[in-house]
Amino acid sequence: MINTITLARLFALTFTIACQSTHAAVSSEQAAQLGTTLTPLGAEMAGNAAGTIPAWTGGLPKDAGSLSATGFRSNPFANEKPLFVITAQNMAQYQEHLTPGQIAMLKRYPGTFKLPVYPSHRTANAPDFVYKAAKENATKTTMVDGGNGLENFSTAVPFPIPQNGLEVVWNHITRYRGGSAKRVHVQATPLANGTFVPVYFKQEFTFRDRVTDFDPAKPGNVLFYYKQLVTAPARQAGDVVLVHETLNQVQEPRMAWIYNAGQRRVRRAPQISYDGPYPASEGQRVADNLDMYNGAPDRYDWKLVGKREVYIPYNSYRLDAPDLKYTDIVKPGHINSDLTRYELHRVWQVEATLKPGERHVYAKRVFFVDEDTWQIALADHYDSRGTLWRTAEGHLEPMYDQQIAWLGTEALYDLINGRYIVSGMRNEEKQPIEFGFTSSTAEYTAAALRSAGIR
Repeated sequence: MINTITLARLFALTFTIACQSTHAAVSSEQAAQLGTTLTPLGAEMAGNAAGTIPAWTGGLPKDAGSLSATGFRSNPFANEKPLFVITAQNMAQYQEHLTPGQIAMLKRYPGTFKLPVYPSHRTANAPDFVYKAAKENATKTTMVDGGNGLENFSTAVPFPIPQNGLEVVWNHITRYRGGSAKRVHVQATPLANGTFVPVYFKQEFTFRDRVTDFDPAKPGNVLFYYKQLVTAPARQAGDVVLVHETLNQVQEPRMAWIYNAGQRRVRRAPQISYDGPYPASEGQRVADNLDMYNGAPDRYDWKLVGKREVYIPYNSYRLDAPDLKYTDIVKPGHINSDLTRYELHRVWQVEATLKPGERHVYAKRVFFVDEDTWQIALADHYDSRGTLWRTAEGHLEPMYDQQIAWLGTEALYDLINGRYIVSGMRNEEKQPIEFGFTSSTAEYTAAALRSAGIR
């Protein structure tokens, strides 16, 4: 017979398991901070005590600059000069605000890598409907299946007041990117001497609430649809990647397909996840490196280290300027430091440690997440020996006319072999990025890949 003590123990065990598998939302009293002491997306409204980080006052207005016919935004800070430049020679005095990856890059390339530090501007914002959704999510959205999926989630930013590291990562994964976007961009994987062959992509994604047949009453498990077509060089032209990104990838794994133009064949591509090789990357990036981090979080234990102030890439309009050639940007070892801009911002630091029994080429990852946008700005990747192997930078460029905190150029540096991959460049392209369109799910089916991949 089960006695009272045994029943109590069983109840406690059941309650513990439930707490581990479902994480509660915050209270309405906590959510009331959004738009008052916190920004509508959960950052600290106030500046820092030193005055080196300003208060958030709403971000850049829509008319902060001009827009060219080819979709390039003018730089609102074009007349600013660096406050100082961090180099290998003087980095010790700035070490408090640097990451291990930045320090490693300064040491590895002491003559060329540097961080030009400019005045900080909290330029990011989003449309009102995103703010409304984030506030509703704060009291409604929960993590399920041990944190591997979301329930009662809408639009963007499920956890504007995060309680743990995994919630911060979910905010990055689901952050607002315009709902849908199409762009032409260029990727390079230069050799150690800087020579490279550019790879040209047509890329598009549509979040589920921008598809014409989306039913809010039955949202399903798909978060967004993603398609990427290679248009050059000739040996890769016509290859297409299609992804259905799911909210809970443990319950329902990411669905991916590849169309190989040479074989004229569509096949499933389960390798486009976790540490599977990413197409056209020459081994310099794994699948979940794209967008700084993407995909299922189930292979790691996530720890919220806390907040700190770090010099991160920000307001990177110069790097996106149409007067630059790709050869101006891509240099030996790293992108051209003269074109970069860093600012002091508050970031959430999150550590991911590989779970026992799980496999991934990165045994540990550390993310530095911008508090205003939930964009991972910097990421350090460690191998199984605990050696810092790769470090990534995401150069943020707020699209002020669209109210989108856009990740423009992203670079992933291999500290061991001296190579890197840089993507998101569009300086020489004439086709603007298109936001806010609607699509049908029929456009993102395996059957539709053949027509998309014709050479």
